[in-house]
Amino acid sequence: MGTSRQLRRWIGALLLAATSVQAQTSSSKTVRHHRVAEVDASQPPELAQAEAAIEKKDYATAEPLLKKVVSAQPTNYQAWFDLGFVSNALGKIDDAIAAYRQSVAAKPDVFESNLNLGLTMAKSKQPGAEEFLRAATRLKPQAHVDEGHARAWLGLGHLLEQTDPPAAIEAFRQAAALQPKDPEAHLSAGVLLEKGNKFADAEEQYKQALSLDPSSQDALVGLANVYMRGQRFPEAEEYLRKVVTQRPHEAAPHIQLGRVLAAGQKYDEAAVELQAGLKIAPADSSAQADLAEVFFQGGKYAEAEALYRSLLASRAQDAELHHQLGQALLKQKKFPDAKQEFMAALKLKPDWGAAYGDLAVAANEMQDYALAIKALDLRAKYLPEIPVGYFLRATAYDHLRNFPEAAANYHLFLQVANGKYPDQEWQARHRLITIEPKK
Repeated sequence: MGTSRQLRRWIGALLLAATSVQAQTSSSKTVRHHRVAEVDASQPPELAQAEAAIEKKDYATAEPLLKKVVSAQPTNYQAWFDLGFVSNALGKIDDAIAAYRQSVAAKPDVFESNLNLGLTMAKSKQPGAEEFLRAATRLKPQAHVDEGHARAWLGLGHLLEQTDPPAAIEAFRQAAALQPKDPEAHLSAGVLLEKGNKFADAEEQYKQALSLDPSSQDALVGLANVYMRGQRFPEAEEYLRKVVTQRPHEAAPHIQLGRVLAAGQKYDEAAVELQAGLKIAPADSSAQADLAEVFFQGGKYAEAEALYRSLLASRAQDAELHHQLGQALLKQKKFPDAKQEFMAALKLKPDWGAAYGDLAVAANEMQDYALAIKALDLRAKYLPEIPVGYFLRATAYDHLRNFPEAAANYHLFLQVANGKYPDQEWQARHRLITIEPKK
């Protein structure tokens, strides 16, 4: 069985997709000014009325009042700002961006206007958002200065995640320095560092986030992912067990914990977790395949056979499933059935060297020596020869009484065996004494 191949599969499958940090964060939410009635009584009464309606989240009432103000006072940055806020709340994103632009044009040095314009443009994927978010990092918020600047840096970091990861990570670092008790910046940096395969740095960020919020599923999952991809299975298991404890009725944590345990060769424990996940999500064919593989690796070949047959009922054209079923049958000495599955796999994937090798083993056990030799020769077209292949070919020729070919392959086997196959080496030497012409 291709243990290293399966290990790569278990490692390659991300354990759990951590909830998008940006999707659940407050950094992407727009902010409000102080109500103008509290700071400037000279403003039109409609603006104060609109602000009162905004406080009550009565945006439908506020919108026409604000439009009246900006119509009469086109440079009223406060009214434009509030109109942008209301338009955004009503789902009128283009109108919101247009209003925020007017607010910034009327008074460019207002933190809140720049921040909201940048965040709204970023959310709608409009170009130019970076300019306004960077401006916000340099301007002073009307209140909660560090919190406001942290929000601007976070927004900028999320904007740059795809285009400039190093700059995004630096933005998250700035946000973390401003809000040292908020785990969000550490989580955001951790996700980005993990994507960049900087696992040690990602681990540090996730651990900082976890120290600030010990129940953070994002941090727990992030650490599990980092440890899994680094093949640090005990640590991955530790953190995934915490996720399972938090989410016992969800299939994904059980399934991913099962994969971690399988990668660590804890096959019995892995089977328990995978079965728990499949009770919750019985249609998860990927988890079914993993459970079948776990059964196989744990020596439970009959259970593996049953699962592979079940999977093949709906995936008859899956060459890998035929091959895996064949291997489970081979382990149970069901050689004719194994041969049938290997041939089915090779019909679907004629260049599969490993499957030819397994077919040769099944054919040899059935005493179909001609087929065993043919399969070994085909294997050699796609994969390098191995000692066991030479020995198997030699014994097949030996049974067919083709002694010259048998002797040639026994010699090839002895040249590369190097003492790793003592029983077969002894047999090869003694057969050579018998079948080679005496000099």
